[in-house]
Amino acid sequence: MTRADTPIFRTADLSDEHAAELQVVAPLFRHFGGRRHFCGALRTVSTHEDNSMVRAMLETPGHGNVLVVDGIGALRVALVGDQLAKLAIDNEWSGIVVHGCVRDTELLAGMPVGIMALAAVPARGPRTGQGQADVPLRFGEATFTPGHWLYADADGIVLCERKLVS
Repeated sequence: MTRADTPIFRTADLSDEHAAELQVVAPLFRHFGGRRHFCGALRTVSTHEDNSMVRAMLETPGHGNVLVVDGIGALRVALVGDQLAKLAIDNEWSGIVVHGCVRDTELLAGMPVGIMALAAVPARGPRTGQGQADVPLRFGEATFTPGHWLYADADGIVLCERKLVS
């Protein structure tokens, strides 16, 4: 699925219709990207203050997937900025959710990709190649499992084991 063919959904409606199947992510995240409505199968990266693995993942074809980055909630450095958002767009990722910070927020707001994060900070971290890809992540009172589906809009984020809308 590409960004252009994102199905129409509302997380509130999904919650009403599929409550038994969904995890509702705690309302910790703010929208920073130009798209506030995105969904896709999950890919994950776990890292602390190092966006090397995030870059490596976004350099691969996204196929409309959503990259979820567990930065352990760290607020000292950004894990995504305009250069990584451009990679996401070029490689057809639907969105990025960062349990941490982003930067270049004025630029991100004009880019056609969904980006949610805890906050913004101007600093970037060291690039040491640390992190793990495609591992289950736990934050925001939810478990983000690679291959499961994420749906995000202005009301928040919900997760499901299966694709709910076509």
